[in-house]
Amino acid sequence: MPDLRRHEAVEVVAFTVTCSPGREAEAAVRQIGPGWASLVLSMDPGRVVIDVPTVSGGALVLARFCRDLAHQAARIAADLDPEQAFSTGSEG
Repeated sequence: MPDLRRHEAVEVVAFTVTCSPGREAEAAVRQIGPGWASLVLSMDPGRVVIDVPTVSGGALVLARFCRDLAHQAARIAADLDPEQAFSTGSEG
């Protein structure tokens, strides 16, 4: 059985996705194994899965991206719904 977590050659494909969340949309973490997790955006309908990059230090790359995503998501949530308090759990 092939090791699905790492690939010898990775082709980078750039694309843009525009979507709107449905009423049942949610974000979750899918834990595959030690050091291997995915961020899953269930859009209702459709799904976006963001995996750990297969580059050296890929887990740190995804961690940085997730922190940036959380920060920016909190900013837009505050703009769209200022009555609802939200904290990302970190200052700054």
